[in-house]
Amino acid sequence: MTLPNGQSGQPGKLLRPWDVAATPLQLALARGHRWLAMLESGKVKNLTEIAALEGVDNSYVSRMVNLTTLAPDIVEAILEDALPDHLTLFDIAVDPPALWEEQRERVCMNSRSSLQHL
Repeated sequence: MTLPNGQSGQPGKLLRPWDVAATPLQLALARGHRWLAMLESGKVKNLTEIAALEGVDNSYVSRMVNLTTLAPDIVEAILEDALPDHLTLFDIAVDPPALWEEQRERVCMNSRSSLQHL
């Protein structure tokens, strides 16, 4: 196969964004949005029901759903895998502030280096 830039390539050997494994934070964000959608649609009644369906602890479900309240630029940083490596899911998902500016301050306070786009 010849690529648009003239280079040769083999089918299945190209690195595409969807071929890259998701990070734990990206997976957590996706779970949170999926579980929130289940609640909003009425598919489940509460977080306890989700926990039972998924075989996880209630607090874990709560932390993942908390991620759905993050500021858009923090979500973008998670999706781009641009947060510092030492910033943990616990740092982001446990009792996040309601105000986006306070969330940004928490993320930057917990990071050793300032996030350029936060």
